[in-house]
Amino acid sequence: MNIVLFEENETGTRFARDDVRINHVTEILGRKTGDRFDAGIINGKSGKAILSRIGEKYVDLQFELNREEPPLPPIDVIVGLSRPQTNRKILQEATTVGARSLTFVSTERGEPSYANSKLWKTGEWRRHVVAGAAQAFSTLIPSVVFGISLEEAIAQLDFSGERIAMDNYEAKRHLADIQFSQSSIVVAIGSERGWTRSERRALRAEEFELAHLGGRPLRTETAVVAGLSFLNHRFRS
Repeated sequence: MNIVLFEENETGTRFARDDVRINHVTEILGRKTGDRFDAGIINGKSGKAILSRIGEKYVDLQFELNREEPPLPPIDVIVGLSRPQTNRKILQEATTVGARSLTFVSTERGEPSYANSKLWKTGEWRRHVVAGAAQAFSTLIPSVVFGISLEEAIAQLDFSGERIAMDNYEAKRHLADIQFSQSSIVVAIGSERGWTRSERRALRAEEFELAHLGGRPLRTETAVVAGLSFLNHRFRS
């Protein structure tokens, strides 16, 4: 937790001593009354928070938030729904590496029940993207959509930029060999067993170019992180 993030409606409230964020500040970071720490509002400004009072049950904070965050990288991710534990890793790690949106789609080789896990039904997913942003010292979190089909995702997203689909079976070129001419990228990554032939046809029909990350098949969460790391580097170079 490199920055402590708060909801917008929390800046005027006091916090319980057992709040996980307060515990991190007082017990892990060792901050005392009057000390400052890095803080921010989710999808808002960042700056400092001050421990103005530490009581037996509650803590009072003052906020000095005046730093605007740079925008998220213009990379939209479509990824096949996988097991909940895999999706948790993707939510956090993809947010840390940097993406504008994450769309988790049902695929032909995916398990339909994955869309009904408590990760999605209880809103738990948001905790993981917030943790990813805090790790990245950012207040900004990607937009998240889940449980729709690949076709629906293709229809809903703004695909004005480059379109890349990661694939280990029919892709002819490494991601490093593709020349990007647009200012944004949509990257599609299959679920744990990859794309089917019909899904590849659908992606090609929507002008997605197939690319691979080398000869070693990767776990879905690893492919997401590796692909995003490379694409973020391309935007910065």
